Amino acid sequence: MDKSRLFAEVPLHPIWLSAAAGGSGKDAPQAQPDDPTPGQHQPQVLLVEDNHINQVVALEFLALMGVQARLAKNGLEALAACADAPPDLVLMDIQMPGMDGLECARRIRAQQREGKLPNFPILALTAHALDADVAASMDAGMDEHLTKPLDFVALRTRLQRWLKLPQQN
Repeated sequence: MDKSRLFAEVPLHPIWLSAAAGGSGKDAPQAQPDDPTPGQHQPQVLLVEDNHINQVVALEFLALMGVQARLAKNGLEALAACADAPPDLVLMDIQMPGMDGLECARRIRAQQREGKLPNFPILALTAHALDADVAASMDAGMDEHLTKPLDFVALRTRLQRWLKLPQQN
């Protein structure tokens, strides 16, 4: 699949483009839910990603899937976000400053074992696709290992394994 064609077909919100181009922090990308069908549960996904462009792409993909998304820019923010409101699923970047995704996943799983957090899937996001990288993700407690750049169809297929996504019109 021609990825440049895929990205060209995805409409981006102007405020997100501003943030991706280095706009102010107050304009940082945050997925906003579209009007869900009354009574229909929108899955809650926590995106843990430090790269602006990857944030924009992933949040737009999640919005197009009818998923409500929150953003954490590093492992520490992710732990706080999970404690504040546990998500239905976490998309976790592996390489981030401060606490990386592997350590964050280990800490989330420890909190789940202690009963401090409910169980939810954690999917690794990384450009690294070697067998050793996949093994490191699984050893840290990830449920799946997705590679970047994100592909809309592949992401949707993976999310459907773990979440009941809203019906698309």
